[in-house]
Amino acid sequence: MSEKRNIFQEVGTDTKIASAATGTITRTDGAARGAVATWLWALAALIVVMILVGGLTRLTDSGLSITEWAPVMGAIPPMSAAAWDAAFAAYQTTTEFKEQNASMTMADFKVIYWWEWGHRQLGRFIGLFWLVGFLAFLVLKKLPPARRTSLFLIGPFIAVQGLIGWLMVRSGLDALDVKSYWLMAHLGAAFALLGFVIWQALILGRAEADLLQARRNRPAKLWSLSTGLMHFVFLQILLGALVAGIDAGRNYPDWPLMAGGFFPPDMFDISPWWRNFFENDGLVQFIHRISAYLLFGFGIYVGMQGAKAAFKRTRSAFGTVGIILILQMIMGIVTVMYSSPLQLAIVHQFLAILLWFAIVRARFLTGYPMGETIRGT
Repeated sequence: MSEKRNIFQEVGTDTKIASAATGTITRTDGAARGAVATWLWALAALIVVMILVGGLTRLTDSGLSITEWAPVMGAIPPMSAAAWDAAFAAYQTTTEFKEQNASMTMADFKVIYWWEWGHRQLGRFIGLFWLVGFLAFLVLKKLPPARRTSLFLIGPFIAVQGLIGWLMVRSGLDALDVKSYWLMAHLGAAFALLGFVIWQALILGRAEADLLQARRNRPAKLWSLSTGLMHFVFLQILLGALVAGIDAGRNYPDWPLMAGGFFPPDMFDISPWWRNFFENDGLVQFIHRISAYLLFGFGIYVGMQGAKAAFKRTRSAFGTVGIILILQMIMGIVTVMYSSPLQLAIVHQFLAILLWFAIVRARFLTGYPMGETIRGT
Protein backbone atom coordinates (compact mmCIF):
# COMPACT_ATOMS: atom_id res chain seq x y z
CA MET A 1 0.00 0.00 0.00
CA SER A 2 1.44 3.39 -0.99
CA GLU A 3 2.32 5.97 1.65
CA LYS A 4 -0.36 8.58 2.29
CA ARG A 5 0.69 11.93 0.80
CA ASN A 6 0.59 15.31 2.54
CA ILE A 7 -1.82 17.67 0.85
CA PHE A 8 1.05 20.20 0.49
CA GLN A 9 3.26 17.67 -1.35
CA GLU A 10 3.56 17.98 -5.13
CA VAL A 11 2.16 14.98 -6.98
CA GLY A 12 4.95 12.92 -8.48
CA THR A 13 7.69 14.48 -6.34
CA ASP A 14 9.01 14.14 -2.84
CA THR A 15 9.30 17.91 -2.39
CA LYS A 16 7.03 19.61 0.13
CA ILE A 17 5.83 23.16 -0.34
CA ALA A 18 6.09 25.36 2.72
CA SER A 19 2.70 26.20 4.18
CA ALA A 20 1.52 29.79 3.94
CA ALA A 21 2.57 32.01 6.78
CA THR A 22 -0.26 33.27 8.95
CA GLY A 23 -0.67 36.78 10.26
CA THR A 24 1.56 38.25 7.56
CA ILE A 25 -0.07 41.69 7.60
CA THR A 26 0.07 41.96 11.36
CA ARG A 27 3.64 40.76 11.59
CA THR A 28 5.03 43.01 8.85
CA ASP A 29 3.59 46.29 10.16
CA GLY A 30 2.77 45.56 13.79
CA ALA A 31 5.74 47.40 15.28
CA ALA A 32 5.41 50.21 12.72
CA ARG A 33 1.73 50.68 13.52
CA GLY A 34 2.55 51.12 17.19
CA ALA A 35 5.28 53.66 16.47
CA VAL A 36 3.14 55.62 14.01
CA ALA A 37 0.23 55.60 16.48
CA THR A 38 2.52 57.01 19.19
CA TRP A 39 3.62 59.77 16.80
CA LEU A 40 -0.02 60.60 16.07
CA TRP A 41 -0.95 60.72 19.76
CA ALA A 42 1.93 63.13 20.35
CA LEU A 43 0.68 65.23 17.41
CA ALA A 44 -2.83 65.22 18.89
CA ALA A 45 -1.45 66.39 22.24
CA LEU A 46 0.31 69.28 20.49
CA ILE A 47 -2.94 70.26 18.75
CA VAL A 48 -4.74 70.25 22.11
CA VAL A 49 -2.10 72.61 23.51
CA MET A 50 -2.45 74.72 20.37
CA ILE A 51 -6.22 75.05 20.85
CA LEU A 52 -5.78 76.08 24.48
CA VAL A 53 -3.03 78.58 23.65
CA GLY A 54 -5.25 79.95 20.89
CA GLY A 55 -8.08 80.33 23.38
CA LEU A 56 -5.85 82.21 25.80
CA THR A 57 -4.57 84.36 22.94
CA ARG A 58 -8.15 85.28 22.15
CA LEU A 59 -9.13 85.86 25.79
CA THR A 60 -6.13 88.15 26.35
CA ASP A 61 -6.91 90.12 23.15
CA SER A 62 -3.47 89.29 21.76
CA GLY A 63 -4.41 88.01 18.32
CA LEU A 64 -3.90 91.27 16.41
CA SER A 65 -0.51 92.15 17.88
CA ILE A 66 1.37 90.77 14.84
CA THR A 67 0.06 92.43 11.70
CA GLU A 68 1.86 90.42 9.03
CA TRP A 69 1.99 86.80 7.95
CA ALA A 70 5.49 85.49 7.39
CA PRO A 71 5.39 81.69 7.71
CA VAL A 72 9.20 81.34 7.66
CA MET A 73 10.81 84.62 8.75
CA GLY A 74 8.01 85.28 11.23
CA ALA A 75 9.53 82.60 13.43
CA ILE A 76 12.18 85.15 14.43
CA PRO A 77 10.82 87.63 17.01
CA PRO A 78 12.10 91.23 17.31
CA MET A 79 15.76 91.06 18.36
CA SER A 80 16.51 94.76 18.87
CA ALA A 81 14.91 97.90 20.17
CA ALA A 82 14.43 99.12 16.61
CA ALA A 83 12.67 95.89 15.66
CA TRP A 84 10.36 96.19 18.66
CA ASP A 85 9.58 99.80 17.72
CA ALA A 86 8.68 98.70 14.18
CA ALA A 87 6.42 95.91 15.44
CA PHE A 88 4.70 98.27 17.88
CA ALA A 89 4.30 100.93 15.18
CA ALA A 90 2.60 98.36 12.93
CA TYR A 91 0.18 97.45 15.72
CA GLN A 92 -0.56 101.13 16.35
CA THR A 93 -2.08 101.34 12.85
CA THR A 94 -4.83 98.86 13.78
CA THR A 95 -8.31 99.91 14.78
CA GLU A 96 -8.00 97.85 17.97
CA PHE A 97 -5.09 100.00 19.16
CA LYS A 98 -6.69 103.29 18.15
CA GLU A 99 -10.08 102.61 19.76
CA GLN A 100 -9.21 100.30 22.63
CA ASN A 101 -5.50 100.33 23.49
CA ALA A 102 -4.34 103.84 22.71
CA SER A 103 -2.71 104.14 26.13
CA MET A 104 -0.75 100.89 25.74
CA THR A 105 2.97 101.02 26.57
CA MET A 106 5.75 99.02 24.97
CA ALA A 107 5.79 96.71 28.00
CA ASP A 108 2.06 96.06 27.56
CA PHE A 109 2.54 95.44 23.87
CA LYS A 110 5.26 92.87 24.47
CA VAL A 111 2.88 90.83 26.62
CA ILE A 112 0.27 90.44 23.88
CA TYR A 113 2.98 90.09 21.21
CA TRP A 114 4.53 87.08 22.96
CA TRP A 115 1.13 85.42 23.29
CA GLU A 116 0.48 85.69 19.54
CA TRP A 117 4.08 84.82 18.62
CA GLY A 118 3.94 81.74 20.84
CA HIS A 119 0.65 80.71 19.23
CA ARG A 120 2.10 81.02 15.74
CA GLN A 121 5.37 79.38 16.74
CA LEU A 122 3.52 76.39 18.14
CA GLY A 123 1.68 76.11 14.82
CA ARG A 124 5.02 76.05 12.98
CA PHE A 125 6.34 73.38 15.35
CA ILE A 126 3.25 71.23 14.79
CA GLY A 127 3.76 71.43 11.03
CA LEU A 128 7.44 70.55 11.40
CA PHE A 129 6.62 67.71 13.81
CA TRP A 130 4.27 66.21 11.25
CA LEU A 131 6.71 66.68 8.36
CA VAL A 132 9.72 65.14 10.11
CA GLY A 133 7.68 62.22 11.42
CA PHE A 134 5.97 61.52 8.10
CA LEU A 135 9.19 61.66 6.08
CA ALA A 136 11.06 59.51 8.62
CA PHE A 137 8.43 56.78 8.58
CA LEU A 138 8.17 57.03 4.78
CA VAL A 139 11.92 56.70 4.21
CA LEU A 140 12.14 53.82 6.67
CA LYS A 141 9.15 52.19 4.93
CA LYS A 142 7.26 51.97 8.22
CA LEU A 143 4.03 53.61 7.08
CA PRO A 144 1.20 51.09 6.74
CA PRO A 145 0.34 51.17 3.00
CA ALA A 146 -3.39 51.45 3.61
CA ARG A 147 -2.90 54.59 5.75
CA ARG A 148 -0.30 56.55 3.79
CA THR A 149 -2.76 58.87 2.06
CA SER A 150 -4.62 59.66 5.27
CA LEU A 151 -1.39 60.40 7.13
CA PHE A 152 -0.13 62.58 4.26
CA LEU A 153 -3.33 64.66 4.23
CA ILE A 154 -2.62 65.80 7.79
CA GLY A 155 0.14 68.05 6.43
CA PRO A 156 -1.99 70.06 3.97
CA PHE A 157 -4.68 70.21 6.64
CA ILE A 158 -2.20 71.90 9.00
CA ALA A 159 -1.18 74.34 6.27
CA VAL A 160 -4.79 75.27 5.51
CA GLN A 161 -5.39 75.82 9.21
CA GLY A 162 -2.50 78.28 9.29
CA LEU A 163 -3.93 80.12 6.27
CA ILE A 164 -7.36 80.36 7.93
CA GLY A 165 -5.66 81.76 11.02
CA TRP A 166 -4.05 84.54 8.99
CA LEU A 167 -7.31 85.35 7.18
CA MET A 168 -8.92 85.62 10.60
CA VAL A 169 -6.25 88.04 11.82
CA ARG A 170 -6.41 90.11 8.64
CA SER A 171 -10.19 90.47 9.05
CA GLY A 172 -9.59 92.32 12.30
CA LEU A 173 -6.79 94.68 11.32
CA ASP A 174 -9.23 97.33 10.08
CA ALA A 175 -11.89 96.57 12.68
CA LEU A 176 -12.11 96.49 16.43
CA ASP A 177 -11.87 92.71 16.40
CA VAL A 178 -11.58 89.74 14.09
CA LYS A 179 -14.70 88.61 12.25
CA SER A 180 -16.54 86.02 14.30
CA TYR A 181 -17.14 83.73 11.32
CA TRP A 182 -13.38 83.56 10.67
CA LEU A 183 -12.80 82.67 14.31
CA MET A 184 -15.46 79.99 13.94
CA ALA A 185 -13.71 78.61 10.84
CA HIS A 186 -10.32 78.69 12.58
CA LEU A 187 -11.49 76.87 15.70
CA GLY A 188 -13.65 74.48 13.70
CA ALA A 189 -10.71 73.51 11.50
CA ALA A 190 -8.58 72.91 14.60
CA PHE A 191 -11.16 70.54 16.09
CA ALA A 192 -11.66 68.79 12.75
CA LEU A 193 -7.90 68.28 12.49
CA LEU A 194 -7.75 67.01 16.06
CA GLY A 195 -10.60 64.56 15.43
CA PHE A 196 -8.96 63.29 12.23
CA VAL A 197 -5.62 62.70 13.95
CA ILE A 198 -7.28 60.95 16.90
CA TRP A 199 -9.23 58.71 14.52
CA GLN A 200 -6.06 57.73 12.65
CA ALA A 201 -4.26 57.04 15.93
CA LEU A 202 -7.12 54.80 17.07
CA ILE A 203 -7.10 52.99 13.72
CA LEU A 204 -3.35 52.37 13.93
CA GLY A 205 -3.70 51.09 17.47
CA ARG A 206 -5.34 47.96 16.07
CA ALA A 207 -4.22 45.49 13.42
CA GLU A 208 -5.90 45.68 10.01
CA ALA A 209 -7.16 42.12 10.34
CA ASP A 210 -8.68 42.98 13.73
CA LEU A 211 -10.38 46.06 12.28
CA LEU A 212 -11.87 44.07 9.42
CA GLN A 213 -13.21 41.48 11.81
CA ALA A 214 -14.52 44.06 14.31
CA ARG A 215 -16.37 46.00 11.63
CA ARG A 216 -18.64 43.01 11.05
CA ASN A 217 -19.98 43.49 14.60
CA ARG A 218 -20.84 47.17 14.06
CA PRO A 219 -24.34 47.98 15.42
CA ALA A 220 -25.94 50.06 12.67
CA LYS A 221 -28.30 52.09 14.88
CA LEU A 222 -25.70 53.02 17.51
CA TRP A 223 -23.20 53.83 14.75
CA SER A 224 -25.67 56.29 13.22
CA LEU A 225 -26.50 57.80 16.61
CA SER A 226 -22.84 58.24 17.55
CA THR A 227 -22.15 59.85 14.17
CA GLY A 228 -25.04 62.25 14.69
CA LEU A 229 -23.85 63.10 18.20
CA MET A 230 -20.33 63.76 16.93
CA HIS A 231 -21.67 66.18 14.33
CA PHE A 232 -23.88 67.86 16.93
CA VAL A 233 -20.91 68.35 19.28
CA PHE A 234 -18.96 69.86 16.41
CA LEU A 235 -21.81 72.25 15.65
CA GLN A 236 -21.91 73.33 19.28
CA ILE A 237 -18.18 74.00 19.18
CA LEU A 238 -18.70 76.24 16.15
CA LEU A 239 -21.49 78.12 17.94
CA GLY A 240 -19.20 78.51 20.94
CA ALA A 241 -16.61 80.08 18.66
CA LEU A 242 -19.20 82.63 17.51
CA VAL A 243 -19.91 83.46 21.16
CA ALA A 244 -16.20 83.93 21.82
CA GLY A 245 -15.74 85.96 18.65
CA ILE A 246 -17.99 88.78 19.82
CA ASP A 247 -17.53 88.28 23.59
CA ALA A 248 -21.21 87.32 23.82
CA GLY A 249 -20.48 85.13 26.84
CA ARG A 250 -19.70 88.21 28.93
CA ASN A 251 -23.19 89.61 28.56
CA TYR A 252 -26.51 88.35 29.95
CA PRO A 253 -25.08 86.68 33.08
CA ASP A 254 -28.50 85.61 34.36
CA TRP A 255 -29.66 82.02 33.92
CA PRO A 256 -31.93 80.38 32.84
CA LEU A 257 -33.41 83.67 31.62
CA MET A 258 -31.68 86.36 29.58
CA ALA A 259 -32.16 89.91 30.84
CA GLY A 260 -35.21 88.70 32.71
CA GLY A 261 -36.92 87.02 29.74
CA PHE A 262 -36.74 83.83 27.75
CA PHE A 263 -35.62 85.75 24.65
CA PRO A 264 -32.91 88.42 24.88
CA PRO A 265 -33.91 91.98 23.97
CA ASP A 266 -33.17 93.45 20.54
CA MET A 267 -32.44 90.10 18.90
CA PHE A 268 -32.65 91.54 15.38
CA ASP A 269 -31.62 95.17 15.78
CA ILE A 270 -28.67 94.89 13.35
CA SER A 271 -29.31 95.45 9.66
CA PRO A 272 -29.34 93.51 7.41
CA TRP A 273 -31.08 90.86 9.53
CA TRP A 274 -28.69 87.99 8.77
CA ARG A 275 -25.78 89.79 10.47
CA ASN A 276 -27.52 89.29 13.82
CA PHE A 277 -26.68 85.58 13.67
CA PHE A 278 -22.99 86.52 13.74
CA GLU A 279 -22.83 89.88 15.49
CA ASN A 280 -25.78 90.24 17.87
CA ASP A 281 -24.47 89.13 21.26
CA GLY A 282 -27.94 88.34 22.62
CA LEU A 283 -29.04 86.22 19.67
CA VAL A 284 -25.68 84.43 19.38
CA GLN A 285 -25.66 83.50 23.06
CA PHE A 286 -29.34 82.49 22.91
CA ILE A 287 -28.69 80.10 20.01
CA HIS A 288 -25.67 78.66 21.85
CA ARG A 289 -27.81 78.07 24.95
CA ILE A 290 -30.72 76.44 23.11
CA SER A 291 -28.34 74.27 21.11
CA ALA A 292 -26.66 73.21 24.36
CA TYR A 293 -29.99 72.09 25.84
CA LEU A 294 -30.80 70.08 22.70
CA LEU A 295 -27.30 68.58 22.63
CA PHE A 296 -27.57 67.61 26.28
CA GLY A 297 -30.89 65.86 25.72
CA PHE A 298 -29.71 64.08 22.59
CA GLY A 299 -26.44 63.14 24.27
CA ILE A 300 -28.26 61.55 27.21
CA TYR A 301 -30.43 59.56 24.80
CA VAL A 302 -27.42 58.33 22.82
CA GLY A 303 -25.65 57.51 26.08
CA MET A 304 -28.60 55.39 27.17
CA GLN A 305 -28.49 53.53 23.87
CA GLY A 306 -24.73 53.11 24.25
CA ALA A 307 -25.27 51.60 27.69
CA LYS A 308 -27.11 48.74 25.97
CA ALA A 309 -24.19 47.94 23.66
CA ALA A 310 -23.02 44.34 23.59
CA PHE A 311 -19.40 45.32 24.13
CA LYS A 312 -18.03 46.44 27.47
CA ARG A 313 -15.57 49.02 26.17
CA THR A 314 -18.24 50.58 23.98
CA ARG A 315 -20.56 50.91 26.96
CA SER A 316 -17.77 52.43 29.03
CA ALA A 317 -16.92 54.90 26.25
CA PHE A 318 -20.48 56.22 26.13
CA GLY A 319 -20.52 56.45 29.92
CA THR A 320 -17.47 58.71 29.69
CA VAL A 321 -19.23 60.85 27.09
CA GLY A 322 -22.20 61.27 29.43
CA ILE A 323 -20.06 62.31 32.40
CA ILE A 324 -18.11 64.90 30.40
CA LEU A 325 -21.32 66.19 28.82
CA ILE A 326 -22.84 66.82 32.25
CA LEU A 327 -19.67 68.55 33.48
CA GLN A 328 -19.55 70.69 30.35
CA MET A 329 -23.19 71.72 30.77
CA ILE A 330 -22.57 72.78 34.37
CA MET A 331 -19.37 74.62 33.47
CA GLY A 332 -21.11 76.45 30.63
CA ILE A 333 -23.80 77.74 33.00
CA VAL A 334 -21.23 78.79 35.61
CA THR A 335 -19.10 80.51 32.96
CA VAL A 336 -22.07 82.55 31.73
CA MET A 337 -23.21 83.49 35.24
CA TYR A 338 -19.73 84.87 36.03
CA SER A 339 -19.50 86.71 32.67
CA SER A 340 -16.84 84.39 31.20
CA PRO A 341 -13.69 85.24 33.16
CA LEU A 342 -10.50 83.94 31.59
CA GLN A 343 -10.05 81.03 34.02
CA LEU A 344 -13.58 79.66 33.61
CA ALA A 345 -13.66 80.24 29.86
CA ILE A 346 -10.48 78.23 29.29
CA VAL A 347 -11.76 75.37 31.47
CA HIS A 348 -14.97 75.42 29.41
CA GLN A 349 -12.89 75.13 26.25
CA PHE A 350 -10.77 72.33 27.70
CA LEU A 351 -13.90 70.36 28.57
CA ALA A 352 -15.04 70.83 24.97
CA ILE A 353 -11.78 69.19 23.88
CA LEU A 354 -12.34 66.30 26.28
CA LEU A 355 -15.91 65.88 25.05
CA TRP A 356 -14.71 65.89 21.44
CA PHE A 357 -12.14 63.21 22.18
CA ALA A 358 -14.68 61.14 24.11
CA ILE A 359 -17.29 61.14 21.36
CA VAL A 360 -14.73 60.38 18.64
CA ARG A 361 -13.48 57.44 20.73
CA ALA A 362 -17.02 56.23 21.47
CA ARG A 363 -17.86 56.34 17.76
CA PHE A 364 -14.69 54.41 16.96
CA LEU A 365 -15.48 51.71 19.51
CA THR A 366 -18.98 51.52 18.04
CA GLY A 367 -17.66 51.09 14.52
CA TYR A 368 -14.85 48.75 15.56
CA PRO A 369 -15.96 47.10 18.82
CA MET A 370 -13.52 45.12 20.91
CA GLY A 371 -14.82 41.62 20.34
CA GLU A 372 -13.30 39.98 23.39
CA THR A 373 -15.69 41.81 25.72
CA ILE A 374 -19.02 40.63 24.34
CA ARG A 375 -21.60 40.63 27.11
CA GLY A 376 -22.39 37.16 28.38
CA THR A 377 -19.40 35.41 26.76
